[in-house]
Amino acid sequence: MTTTGWVWHERFMWHDTGSGAGARSAGGWIEPATHIEHPATKRRLHNLAAVSGILDRLVPIAPAPATEDDLRTVHDAAYVAHVREVAQGGGGLAGENVPIGRDSYEIALLSAGGALAATEAILAGEVANAYALIRPPGHHAESRLGRGFCIFNNCAIAARRAQARGAARVAILDWDVHHGNGAQEIFWNDPTVLTISVHQDRLYPPDAGDLDEVGGPHAGGTNVNVPLPPGSGSGAYLAAFERVVIPALERFAPDLLIVASGYDAAALDPLGRMNLTSHDFRALARLTLDAAERICRGRVLVCHEGGYSEAYVPFCGLAVLEELARLRTDVTDPYFPPERRLAYADLQPHQARVIEAAAAHAATIGAPDA
Repeated sequence: MTTTGWVWHERFMWHDTGSGAGARSAGGWIEPATHIEHPATKRRLHNLAAVSGILDRLVPIAPAPATEDDLRTVHDAAYVAHVREVAQGGGGLAGENVPIGRDSYEIALLSAGGALAATEAILAGEVANAYALIRPPGHHAESRLGRGFCIFNNCAIAARRAQARGAARVAILDWDVHHGNGAQEIFWNDPTVLTISVHQDRLYPPDAGDLDEVGGPHAGGTNVNVPLPPGSGSGAYLAAFERVVIPALERFAPDLLIVASGYDAAALDPLGRMNLTSHDFRALARLTLDAAERICRGRVLVCHEGGYSEAYVPFCGLAVLEELARLRTDVTDPYFPPERRLAYADLQPHQARVIEAAAAHAATIGAPDA
């Protein structure tokens, strides 16, 4: 059994995203209801983990709020002040499709602080790895702009803390269905942080995530995008990890691996058009953890990001958590039993072409004059 840390706080669930009707892009035509980024998916994952018994085998890590100095390691001071002022004014839009409530600034500090606490525990050897079930999410947040439900970039803030604690090189792997634009922008010209995003091509943001976005002139090409076509399933994702992700990690050799773990590439997700099941997320987690054992002594921080199916996110998240802890509970996936294989799950020729193009770039990671 591996010692795995667990970050959770009820306060994460109290971040208020409103009714979903207030965004400028709504044009007044969305009937008020429940915003798509609401707490149920995360709460249900926590509850499933609790009733499965796995929480009794994990090491609880208590989050403490990040400071504004922590935020400013990756975010512009004016942006941080803007978010604080919007919240203090009663809430509103803090960025591009980023609705926040009165208490969201403080809760976002706690969310980032959860990632920081997990990072500290891993680097101190208190746990081998950790899962941070935090909210609000962060992977779309850029240095000067919140985007796509994300206020502060939890993974990026954790990466900077890790470096302050002696981790010279950090990798951020993002398997959310949406592109990891935040880490890409923040570390665009930083050769000490490798950013990898495996996502649905041109889903969100529509202007980011292409193959040719390889990093700035001083970053040695340390940004890797794998923009998979819609409909990609287990075959495409496994090929992307085996041919692109793992080789890139091995060549870069980070001291810590941070995973931006969204579950919206699942077949039942309302915002994505991919075809993964909980078994596929388990397989991706296992490949990632096996690589981390070889590369960085198994030091992996998983930060929860997207995933919008109340029914299915808990099973995907539990599969990843089980792999982290190297434990299996009695929980079975009621939606996709192991014997049920989705059509077109095998690697398709048009998917393979994208993966091979990404692999050609990943092969330059860490090479002289890359």
